[in-house]
Amino acid sequence: MLDVYHHPLRLRADPARVVVRPFQLALQANGNAPSRTERLVREVLAMTAAQARDELAVVLKDFEARHWQTRRIFMARYHEIAGQLGLDGAAIDDEHRQLIGAYFCHEYSYAAAALMNPSAVPHPDQSGMSAESLRILMSLRAVGEGHISSVAFREGIVTADRELMLAPEPPFATATDTVHQDSARLPSGAVTVHRHRDSTLSGTVIFPMTAAQAKGLEDLRLVRFDHGDDDHEWLGTYTAYNGAAIQSELLRTRDFRRFDLVPMTGAAARNKGMALFPRRIDGRYWMIGRQDGENLFLIASDRLTHWDEGTRLLTPHYSWELVQIGNCGPPIELDEGWLLLTHGVGAMRKYSIGAVLLDKADPSRVIGRTAAPLLAAADQDREGYVPNVVYSCGGLRIGDDLFLPYGVADSSVAFAFVPIAGLLAMMEPVQRG
Repeated sequence: MLDVYHHPLRLRADPARVVVRPFQLALQANGNAPSRTERLVREVLAMTAAQARDELAVVLKDFEARHWQTRRIFMARYHEIAGQLGLDGAAIDDEHRQLIGAYFCHEYSYAAAALMNPSAVPHPDQSGMSAESLRILMSLRAVGEGHISSVAFREGIVTADRELMLAPEPPFATATDTVHQDSARLPSGAVTVHRHRDSTLSGTVIFPMTAAQAKGLEDLRLVRFDHGDDDHEWLGTYTAYNGAAIQSELLRTRDFRRFDLVPMTGAAARNKGMALFPRRIDGRYWMIGRQDGENLFLIASDRLTHWDEGTRLLTPHYSWELVQIGNCGPPIELDEGWLLLTHGVGAMRKYSIGAVLLDKADPSRVIGRTAAPLLAAADQDREGYVPNVVYSCGGLRIGDDLFLPYGVADSSVAFAFVPIAGLLAMMEPVQRG
């Protein structure tokens, strides 16, 4: 029996984690009447200096201690509104400007509903780490009001002795932003967002920015990609959801300060759950994906952002995966081959996590496959927002273990350490043909 160690730490949804977000009102008027935005701005500008100062003091008393650089956020929001309405700011004092900004902001609890589906990669900063320890970076799917998903991060250290220490979250969370963003109109295509220069990564949230992402950025699968010659880039595939349609997109960053969010093209990119191999094989990029909602496919491409149809790699076989199978993150390179974590759905829509081993030189060749799951929803792990689900978007090798963060019932995040030797030993050989 596989000796999986379950770490006692558990991350849960937290409605106290809030950021300030733009509050949108209609810019267009009906008939000759002013728009709601214009009316509200006129009401604020009609206040005397003393009235505006008093009203702003009430707002700051309620919210300044809950957010970082609140006045700066209000002023930035004012400038967005002023640009949309063509206001002459020279005649408007700071109190009126900040109060206008406050009326067009609101608090958003980005992880109130759920925290789930993590992926883990080596942190770009490994300074001060011993050979037995690794500084890690996790992405998390945070779900807030309106069931909108965003990307949150946590930093930490994991040791070969199965110790896990996460850096504390800062008291204030900040959202990434774009340069010259027009908050009244969602852009289309690729966008670039930036972490604020004074914000830690553990306090940074990436929100949907484009029309295709309007209802969520779902299930980021991060990987530290090796371009060769000691050139590394952190890449992540995720699902953009607009409320009606999905598409796969690619996050790209080299420093976790600038993030490029790039739509992918091609027939395979119309599906979700794509996972990128951490390096090229025979000069080509490779993905694991699910194109038909049931099986796993292997996809190759000459470009990172274009993916055509692939070839079927795995079909449901064991009882715990008969409904469908998918991946649980990018393949992990071992001496023995590519370790691919999978998820299977069985009776009563119960999710389990398994694994397969692919040939290192030819990933279309399946060497071994776990007949029984590594993890399955059981006992207290069955209850939550979506019951009977365990799911991961990626683990990594640390020492002799597979470090596996995973979502539980779409409600919390747990952590397991799986001995790699034992995992490989439990695999059944796969006969070709």
